[in-house]
Amino acid sequence: MLKELNNVIDYIEEHLTGDLSLEIISKYAGVSDYHFRKIFFYLSGLTLSEYIKNRKLSEANKDLLNGEKVTDVALKYGYQSLDGFTRAFKKWSGFLPSDVIKKGISKSFPKLSFVITVKGGIPMEFRIEDKPAFNLVGVSKRVPMQFEGVNNEIVKLAESITDKQKEEMHSLQNIEPYEIVNASYDADFNFLKEEGYLTHLIGVLTTENQVSEQLEKVPVEALTWAIFPKEGPFPSTLQNTMAKIYSEWLPTSGYEVINAPSFSFTKMDKHKKDYAYSEVWIPVRKK
Repeated sequence: MLKELNNVIDYIEEHLTGDLSLEIISKYAGVSDYHFRKIFFYLSGLTLSEYIKNRKLSEANKDLLNGEKVTDVALKYGYQSLDGFTRAFKKWSGFLPSDVIKKGISKSFPKLSFVITVKGGIPMEFRIEDKPAFNLVGVSKRVPMQFEGVNNEIVKLAESITDKQKEEMHSLQNIEPYEIVNASYDADFNFLKEEGYLTHLIGVLTTENQVSEQLEKVPVEALTWAIFPKEGPFPSTLQNTMAKIYSEWLPTSGYEVINAPSFSFTKMDKHKKDYAYSEVWIPVRKK
């Protein structure tokens, strides 16, 4: 995965003034667009579009220092108007493009390079499990992608589940983990705006096929799963576990994520406030 990440960085670098193709970036990444963006975000702390914008404006700053005209530089890096470039440059740097030319001041944002680093020496507990085919059954909704914080649309989805839906889910649940899960799948993305949606399902796992119209049924084929158990303060522990899966475990694990639903569940501790046991299930295969 580190090789693929650096291939993407090289591709972006070669096309800062041209057409950055989502299809080619996905091809270099070797995983689905959604999973690649999660890996990139958790490793770099930036969304992919933020990184590209920072690199373009950094190179624009360099070109202005070398005497190129502001209008030419704006067009070179894909801005449709001089005003749009000036606003973006000032927001990024804190000064105007003309200040670079007149005063020689500058700001830079260097090209990223991903390397393996040891972080704290704390082992990450996980297990690999082969699981036969099953159905995810529950209530689903298209929600905006969000890698950090509370997704309010998911909160609204949880609040919308009726007692009848809960009863049916409970009656269908017959395969591990015997918990209410949060599953995500079918992500789509607007590459340039770093916006997109995915389907989020709150439900259960079952081998039953007969499901009423009040619930959604999503077939999942027989797959290999990487499972990450963790307990601690909620929701920070679950969010940190997800970040470490993509930033520390996946790049060096010998596994790659496949395009299938991933899910997690959380069991709140009855005796400790805001404390829980969680598991994250990621569909994988050996490289």
